[in-house]
Amino acid sequence: MTTPDAVPLSGPRFQTDPARLYREMRRDHGSVVPVLLDGDILAWLVLGYRELHQVTGDPVLFSRDSDLWNQWENIPADWPLLPMIGRKQPSILYTVGERHRQRAAMVSNALEAVDPFEMRGHAERFADELIDALCAEGEADLIAQYAMLLPVRVLARLYGFSDEEGPGLVTALNDMIDGRERALAGQAHLAGSMARLVADRREKPADDVVSRMLADDSGFSDEEIVQDLMVMMAAGHQPTADWIGNSLRLMLTDDRFAASLFGGRNSVAEAMNEVLWEDTPTQNVAGRWAARDTRLGGRAVRTGDLLLLGLQGANSDPQVRTHASELTGGNNAHFSFGHGEHRCPFPAQEVAEVIARTGIEVVLDRLPDIDLAVPADSLARRPSPWLRGLTRLPVRFSPVPAR
Repeated sequence: MTTPDAVPLSGPRFQTDPARLYREMRRDHGSVVPVLLDGDILAWLVLGYRELHQVTGDPVLFSRDSDLWNQWENIPADWPLLPMIGRKQPSILYTVGERHRQRAAMVSNALEAVDPFEMRGHAERFADELIDALCAEGEADLIAQYAMLLPVRVLARLYGFSDEEGPGLVTALNDMIDGRERALAGQAHLAGSMARLVADRREKPADDVVSRMLADDSGFSDEEIVQDLMVMMAAGHQPTADWIGNSLRLMLTDDRFAASLFGGRNSVAEAMNEVLWEDTPTQNVAGRWAARDTRLGGRAVRTGDLLLLGLQGANSDPQVRTHASELTGGNNAHFSFGHGEHRCPFPAQEVAEVIARTGIEVVLDRLPDIDLAVPADSLARRPSPWLRGLTRLPVRFSPVPAR
């Protein structure tokens, strides 16, 4: 893989204007773009809708088995992307073939049994608690004080944690996702909490996600279930928090969605779907590895090459979005939840949608005259090519009493 014109997958443009950056990548390199990861590690970024469909739909040729990577000899032990592109772990992310299908079924069945009305009730209760803590002030940051606190509380309750354990899990998970000095401590807290919950439910089953996973007869070990629960918690929390934040930003800055701020519910779902097309929380995903030499989008892909899934780039592919300025309506043919056997399980998508929609509706119900407290063009994003979310969403509103 010799690509002297490879594009660094880093820098402020992923924060300021990724849509334009993806357009320029597609113009200069086509649908499969050579990119450089930290430490000048080469990979391919798949931006074409058709090409991404091919990669995610062929798990034999484009495998999830990271042991295939032809760059491991160049990866230092302290490489910052190892948590994202690591060697095989005993989790659903790195399982392939029939064992993966069994594992995905275990997770899907455990989530599918969640009562949607009960889940919405949990989401409303936690959302109301968070609004109660800020509604008398007349101003708030809806990222730090709301969106980043809500999904993990609901997920913890569904999994079987007590409400008292929720705040500690919120802190641990957000520390882990931040990737700074508290990241390892956060990961350790989360792992320890999951292991204790699994051990407890092994002794005393209950009506919760963990107990249903333990009751599955596919023979997965407690360690494997702990790993899957950590993956599910991280994958369910941060993108859902960003879905809430990105949707509220759209509704507060785009006149097309202003009706939502005056009691209209239909445009909440429309704004959420628009975000999945235009501003999806999960921009790029690692990854797949080529099991043999092949060609993709006119590129010669070699055995062991890493292919990154450019979800946002594919969503904005002009071959499928011929009228990109038009609202997407009910069209959900986006890649925001992935595709193929490693896509986000459908019950998990439903969980995320219920949490996000409930979170947005509670804000609009409780703070009906909410408005941005800063100019829209001053809202900043996290400088990440992977997850796209706001660092802050300052708002103002008429103070109201807590419930």
